[in-house]
Amino acid sequence: MSLVALSDILGAPVRDASGAVRGRVREISVAPQEHPTRIAHLIVRTADGERFLSLTDLKSAGATVRTTTDASRWERYIPSDGVLLLKRDLLDQQIIDIHGRKVVRVNDVELESTPVNSHLLLNIVAVDVGARGAIRRLSKGLMPSFTLRALLDKIPPRVIPWEYVDLIETDPARRVKLKIAYEGLAKLHPADIADIVEDLPPAEREAVFETIDEEVAAETLEELDPDIKKSVVESLDKDRIADIVEEMDPDAAADLLGDLPAERSGEILKEMQPEERQEVTQLLEFAEHTAAGRMTTEFIAAPETAVVDDAIEALKRFEGSREALATIYLTGPGHRLVGSVPLVRIAISSPGAQLSDLSEPYVACAPDTPEDEVAALFDKYNLITLAVVDEHGRLTGIITADDVITMLRHRH
Repeated sequence: MSLVALSDILGAPVRDASGAVRGRVREISVAPQEHPTRIAHLIVRTADGERFLSLTDLKSAGATVRTTTDASRWERYIPSDGVLLLKRDLLDQQIIDIHGRKVVRVNDVELESTPVNSHLLLNIVAVDVGARGAIRRLSKGLMPSFTLRALLDKIPPRVIPWEYVDLIETDPARRVKLKIAYEGLAKLHPADIADIVEDLPPAEREAVFETIDEEVAAETLEELDPDIKKSVVESLDKDRIADIVEEMDPDAAADLLGDLPAERSGEILKEMQPEERQEVTQLLEFAEHTAAGRMTTEFIAAPETAVVDDAIEALKRFEGSREALATIYLTGPGHRLVGSVPLVRIAISSPGAQLSDLSEPYVACAPDTPEDEVAALFDKYNLITLAVVDEHGRLTGIITADDVITMLRHRH
């Protein structure tokens, strides 16, 4: 089973059973009434006119299409209603949601190729709405395939699963529809939702954040471009944005509010629950480009006398980010940091094992450590989390690897 792009197959030479090139792929069709995702035919332009090529005759499909039959057996192509043609009906079409709002444009289509006995099955798995699809099509034939693959490997995929795309009937505008309203976007990864939101006009961005769940909205907000993030926050009602900010990691919430005008930031803080407000307010006091400005106060700490079972119970109660779960920190008298236990060691140890026996040397820094030194510590020691301790050695917060990645990305 492998993935192949529609743009790779379109224009590909088609070889019959003898190995001779008999034509090129012009279109790929789906008969939704027979199967919603299964490719029904390739439409091949030959010297004798256009022909249907059934998938039962396919041996391979990609930059070259190979068949198991002689070209004389290929049926003549006759256009028919109720058939979805992928190039005509999908490529370069605007995807709209069920309310008629434009979302993104289809740059390519991803197909899953599965060998079955002596032929192939091709199924649509997603539409590519990102740069990969656009570059793949623009660069086709202009550079060697291995060079193009190396380039595409550096570009993160941006796709919408086919299950979310409606197989519309003939539409004069050739539009493509999402089966879901904005609340359905919550089923996608927050980074994918952010990509879609960034392509929307301001009013539509607001509609998304008014609709989706606060937790999903919080994770999506953290993934947005800083300027768009600020615009979204300023456009929403203070009650709504306060509910969303409460679901964010405290460090991310502090970074967000720190970029807003003091009046707007104060309005949002006033609407937040006391506990979350206190955490964020505390972080706002620190300089932005220091360890304290990057740390989160949501972490798991256990007494050095605790056992594995105690740590597991703490994990069950923890409501912070998944990244913060990677390390359980141990504290001694006066809440001083005395050790750290990787989550993996807890997972493989008996419930009664002493955490102090599982402890490893920890790496820590002071609150005023510059962020470039923080990044250097993560690099030097291959850290997942970094402890931040005050002048008395007390654990005040932690920095997670994803925060460092975000920091470095924004720096460039």
